[in-house]
Amino acid sequence: MSQPKTTGPVPEEKTAEEEQPRSPREIRLVMIGLVVTMLLAMLDNLIVGTAMPTIVGDLGGAEHLSWVVTAYTLATAASTPIWGKLGDMYGRKGTFLTSIVIFLVGSALSGLSQTMNELIGFRALQGLGAGGLMVGVMSIMGALVPPRERGKYQGMFAAVMALATIGGPLVGGFITDHLSWHWTFYINLPLGVVALAVVIVTLKLPKVRSTAKIDYLGAILLTVGITSLVLITTWGGQQYAWGSKEILGLAALSAASLIAFCYVEQRVEEPMLPLSLFKNLNFTLVSIIGFIVGFVMFGSTVFLPLYQQIVQGASATNSGLLLMPMMFGMLVVSLVVGQAVTKTGKYRIFPIIGTLVMAGGLILLSTMGTETSSFTSACWMVVLGAGMGFLMQITMLVAQNSVELKDMGVASSTATLFRTIGGSFGVALFGALFNNRVTETMKEKLGEQAASGGGVKDPGQMSPAALRQLPANIQDAYHHAVSNGMHTVFLWGAGVAVIAIAAALFLREVPLRGTGKGEKPTESSLEAAAV
Repeated sequence: MSQPKTTGPVPEEKTAEEEQPRSPREIRLVMIGLVVTMLLAMLDNLIVGTAMPTIVGDLGGAEHLSWVVTAYTLATAASTPIWGKLGDMYGRKGTFLTSIVIFLVGSALSGLSQTMNELIGFRALQGLGAGGLMVGVMSIMGALVPPRERGKYQGMFAAVMALATIGGPLVGGFITDHLSWHWTFYINLPLGVVALAVVIVTLKLPKVRSTAKIDYLGAILLTVGITSLVLITTWGGQQYAWGSKEILGLAALSAASLIAFCYVEQRVEEPMLPLSLFKNLNFTLVSIIGFIVGFVMFGSTVFLPLYQQIVQGASATNSGLLLMPMMFGMLVVSLVVGQAVTKTGKYRIFPIIGTLVMAGGLILLSTMGTETSSFTSACWMVVLGAGMGFLMQITMLVAQNSVELKDMGVASSTATLFRTIGGSFGVALFGALFNNRVTETMKEKLGEQAASGGGVKDPGQMSPAALRQLPANIQDAYHHAVSNGMHTVFLWGAGVAVIAIAAALFLREVPLRGTGKGEKPTESSLEAAAV
């Protein structure tokens, strides 16, 4: 009688390493490489963004400026789920190291660019590697450390996020002023080499092989769908009107691609993104929560510095420092929650508290006006940061705890993808709401003068220096307009956060697996969270 055909990822050896508990020293050594890699992934755009005016001045091609960021973002978002699946099928260590190498090659070539077109192309290559960095970090962490023990280490990732957000613009400004813009890319190389060396030497994972064929059609359809979505959020209301044929065409292409993707995934041997994961109620709910966290976080980090600079007169030189209160709240709460989860094994209460606090922080921020002090706005930012601190790591924790170890990469990449897409939608929607409200307020305050321009060509892009050159009445009107725009943005954000609250209330308390013994989720524990 013939043996049944084996498909999917299969360990080449007995998973002895996987079943043995990892020593704290071993985990700490691997964590050095993971933390450095995560720092690479988060620092890049923040550093490069500071250098963009200098890059344009050197290379020219200002009309293609947006593509330097867009190419990177598109490649990152589109490749994220593919990296996750490849890690599940062919081993996490190999795919992780490959993504780091691609990122470093893209960084080196970007620094060597002589034209804007070259820079755009090499940034896309860099983004392709970046798609595997965050997924690799999270999936390897999920494979090494059982969910019950993961809270001991998640504070490190929150600290990296805070460090990158605050330090990125500072480092970018220093490099641009004292070295050259080329070094905003070259700085990745020593960090990347350290990460590569540490991961190669310290990370021990079972070898994995797969007899299944790669789902190429699913990968193509998913890439087209994600790319179309990101382009909609990038171009909509900026380069093209929301009702333009370009945006509507992209929407149709995205919908058709994603529908076809769902059809294909139900029929292939080894789907790129198993839709069966979404039968698990907890996995679906934390994906929704993660989308909204990205929506709120990226939207907030774009518009809060604008308010602080325009209305409160803060300096743009140290722009990263403007977000320090929010990052402080996020870091402290994330550390406390991580320790609490490790100690108690319970987590359901934290997403509920987090979504409520996040919504409260957004409501408080919506009350800011032209007279709001920097201290008051900083307090409201701490509240928002605390809400996100309850959620940032917990959503990944629950997503990984909801799947078997063989699907850890897909779970990690899906959670990361939802957060990324949420951030794209947040920036796009908040930007449209903000610009419309600013324009309306300017017309209310200035009447015919606003209709003829009022000295403000683009209300959403007015810099503090340019504003100071305008008459006092226009400055006052613009201060009120920005305050009103912030009110609209954060009030809508609070409305969206209500969806996250509802999702958190329906989460189920499924026991976190493992206490360092490498145990896998039982069928009953997975079914406990499934519909």
